[in-house]
Amino acid sequence: MIHPIYLDYNGTTPHDPEVVEAMMPFLQTEFGNPSRSHWYGIKPKQAVAAARRQVAGLLGCSPEEIIFTSGGTEANNHAIFGVTRGRKAKGGHIITTAFEHLAVLEIYRYLENEGIETTCLPVDNQGMFGPAAVADAIRPDTILVTVMHANNEVGTIQPIADVADVAAVARQHGVLMHTDAAQSTGKVDVDVRGLGVDLLSIAGHKIYAPKGVGALYVRKGVQLDKFCHGAGQENGWRAGTENVIEIAGLGKACEVASRDLKKIWRICNKCAIDCSGVS
Repeated sequence: MIHPIYLDYNGTTPHDPEVVEAMMPFLQTEFGNPSRSHWYGIKPKQAVAAARRQVAGLLGCSPEEIIFTSGGTEANNHAIFGVTRGRKAKGGHIITTAFEHLAVLEIYRYLENEGIETTCLPVDNQGMFGPAAVADAIRPDTILVTVMHANNEVGTIQPIADVADVAAVARQHGVLMHTDAAQSTGKVDVDVRGLGVDLLSIAGHKIYAPKGVGALYVRKGVQLDKFCHGAGQENGWRAGTENVIEIAGLGKACEVASRDLKKIWRICNKCAIDCSGVS
């Protein structure tokens, strides 16, 4: 039987063996609730804390700035709804590009029904747009700019740091910067400080972790509307018993990505093949 060759890694990735190994204890013996203070909650709680450090290590932030989610789509929803509903008093205008994933564009379309006004910036034939366009689009009532880091269809990488510099000028007036980094995390350097963003979304299944887990970086000091009300997990922003199995897998995947990304780029730098025109 001839087996097909899988090339759709932008769609999803297989599980890294190290990720599977990290998840196994929580599939077999460590079944406890991490919110409980008794013996069976200790290892799961430690696993969630360790994963938070591992994700933060890849993104260059503090563990307290990481919220675990059910994936990149939820992370985008939490970021965008959290800002628009938490900052209604500051304004009702948001900015994005025409090149975003539907996990962003559909949110913007929905918010328009709630009275939020959207500016959708065009891109050129390479899928790029100029940061100056953001400066031109920012208004006194603008509260959020969302620009994806790497496009899921053609691989175009936007100059997020330059866009964030533009948004930073308006930050004193309450404008925040979010980027969907689901496609870039684990492939290129994604450092939230270097990018200058306030919010950043990642998806576990794009970096060899399971489907159904992701994370949202929220810069310290940024206040969002709660995504899910309940017993106060994730600093009260996303209540519900933690998905320990997949959170442990995401943490390990981020650790592996942080470790291997430098090695991969060292190999690329020695390679004689010119990939500059390849998305």
